[in-house]
Amino acid sequence: MTAGGGVRGESFSQKTVWEWMAALERLPNVYVATKLPPDLKAELERHARPRYWDEPLKIPRERLLREIGDAEGLIVPGGLPVDRELLAAAPRLRAVSTVSVGYNHFDLAAMRERGVVGTHTPHVLDDTVADLVLALMLAAPRRIPELDAMVKAGLWGKDGVPEEQIFGMDVHHAVLGIVGLGRIGEAIARRAVHGFSMTLLYHNRSRNAAAEEKYGARYCALDELLRASDFVVLMMPLTPDTAGFFGKEHFEKMKPTAFFINASRGGVVREADLVAALREGRIRGAGLDVYECEPVSPDNPLLKMPNVVTLPHIGSATAKTRHAMAALAVRNLTAVLRGVPGAHIVRELADLA
Repeated sequence: MTAGGGVRGESFSQKTVWEWMAALERLPNVYVATKLPPDLKAELERHARPRYWDEPLKIPRERLLREIGDAEGLIVPGGLPVDRELLAAAPRLRAVSTVSVGYNHFDLAAMRERGVVGTHTPHVLDDTVADLVLALMLAAPRRIPELDAMVKAGLWGKDGVPEEQIFGMDVHHAVLGIVGLGRIGEAIARRAVHGFSMTLLYHNRSRNAAAEEKYGARYCALDELLRASDFVVLMMPLTPDTAGFFGKEHFEKMKPTAFFINASRGGVVREADLVAALREGRIRGAGLDVYECEPVSPDNPLLKMPNVVTLPHIGSATAKTRHAMAALAVRNLTAVLRGVPGAHIVRELADLA
């Protein structure tokens, strides 16, 4: 018995409950607008009071705006617009964490005005995206989808089909030009140089001395890269400065035997110019994972071209990598809301944290 006549165990238990309830009251409200696996929900619930959108399809915009009125933190899938309308619907919002490397769906000016920090998920998908770029670099010149369809249609070995009709182009020992030799570009370079003995050219805003030493990469002007490369791989982020950057004047400088590969952002390329270059034979083919408008329209002429490999923006789409991206998004958000270091804050908003 305690001095006040209570049972010591009951008093301790009641205090523990009170402390737990007080701690719970201090946790920030968070809305998760994308599916999270159970282990990441458990991690998030250690630091926040979350509510979830658990449906397989994307959350309707109207539903999202209704749900976030009390949210201090928000986790969103890549591509979900974080704009003035959304910020107005969430007056308590302090941080938005996107499950993507790219953050062109953030209205950075509006977020800065409101003092809302934005985070993203770099690094964890570099190797997975690099794998896909190499897959496109093999599939397009070796005509993998086209010839797969031929075999499945029962046309292999038919009389009157010359063997030359199935010839492709070698990848090994070819010249690879990477426009944007960042982390993913370096992962591509490692595979291309060490795995396929390719010669590496690159164009960047600044020199990459480490890549030059590791992979024998040669820095050159963009025009020189375009004229010399058998494969031009675009790895540029989509920003106001890069939107519509790559177009007719660039395709005209490429070899007529060259392949154009884009697994970064479709908005960096003027797609009508790419279509024209392919139709007119100014380049030999393309491998694409991204487009100006996504999902790509069924009427897009790129989908009708046998020399173009078209994928549905799957650069990071493996179970392991998507889990790692979601885990990093959770860590980013909880770090910002708790005021601890370690979050991957987007460069333009880094001073807000």
